[in-house]
Amino acid sequence: MGNAPSEDGIFSTKPPRSVGGNIDCKELVRGSSLFLPIEVDGAMFSLGDGHALQGDGESSGTAIECPMDFVDVTLILHEDWTLEMPRANTPAGWIAFGFDEDLNEAAATALNGIVELMQEFYAISKTEATALASVAVDLHITQVVNGVKGVHAILPHGVIR
Repeated sequence: MGNAPSEDGIFSTKPPRSVGGNIDCKELVRGSSLFLPIEVDGAMFSLGDGHALQGDGESSGTAIECPMDFVDVTLILHEDWTLEMPRANTPAGWIAFGFDEDLNEAAATALNGIVELMQEFYAISKTEATALASVAVDLHITQVVNGVKGVHAILPHGVIR
């Protein structure tokens, strides 16, 4: 699921990017909400590449691919949010994503995203959010295929009260 990027050109649908795309995250299941940056008028949202099952990392380059005949998607514009990278609210918790050719950069982007989310939700400083993230946030490898590495940081529901 993704929106069109603002850069001119023709883009592969394989790698995920800041506006979403081929995000192979197994936490994005029924009942999840994915929040994507909008860089162009109209967003030009698209979706595809259904998976019946996959492991974290989608390490061999494919999951159990499946048709998407019965997809129920609701699009809502959140005009009060300005996002740089995708976020999600899933049954596993709140998620921030990072994508880069370098796994360390992808992890840093995901961690920064979840720290920013914690600052917003709990009205705490960056130092406090970073300290809490060290004990409350899990980093998972989203993918190692499709041209870029992906990391997602998960803040489980209820871990901070």
